[in-house]
Amino acid sequence: MPDGYAIVHPDEVEDSYAGTDVPGEFRRLTSPLACEQLAATLIRIPAHSDFEQGTGHYHDEVEELYLIVRGTLTMRFGDDVAKVGPGSAVRVAPRTARSHRNEGDEPVEMWAISRQIDHGDATKIDDFWAASPDARQHA
Repeated sequence: MPDGYAIVHPDEVEDSYAGTDVPGEFRRLTSPLACEQLAATLIRIPAHSDFEQGTGHYHDEVEELYLIVRGTLTMRFGDDVAKVGPGSAVRVAPRTARSHRNEGDEPVEMWAISRQIDHGDATKIDDFWAASPDARQHA
């Protein structure tokens, strides 16, 4: 890799959810890009899929920025639910419970960007919201 920059195609990066029951793709690009300060993940969610399978999560100290580049997500932040479409940017503060699912007919492509930390700080929330009749929970 040349000094000062890196170019990586997301489809050449391992899909952490390949071979699992989770509908969609989760491709962490932080290491392949040799990021020193940022964390970047490409998340793809097929039409009518609940990517987090009814669960949610929050981060103790990481602020996240979600960039929706294709499709529309139904996103939950605490008790609030919003439809978020392509071209939208969503900032989520640390300690804010969140989840998302694709109840629409078009696949969703979303980037999750945050600062890089050297330890995990995510906490999973089981049964965060009721199953959606418009989004299957398993691949």
